[in-house]
Amino acid sequence: MSLEILDQLEQKIKQAVETVELLQLEVEELKEKNNQVQQAYDGLRNENDQLKVEYNNVLERIRSMLGSIENNV
Repeated sequence: MSLEILDQLEQKIKQAVETVELLQLEVEELKEKNNQVQQAYDGLRNENDQLKVEYNNVLERIRSMLGSIENNV
């Protein structure tokens, strides 16, 4: 092998290493964004569950009031 071929190989290896490092950084950023999205999702899911409970409570109160009205008519 000539030195020129070894130099080309070394350059390609350096480029590959740089690409891997950049991809690793990108993976870490995506993991962090994924965690943020997961936390937001969990928060919205909890809020949705609370709203469902509140909705059911209001619905039950309305049914109870309608029942009272029907009994008094």
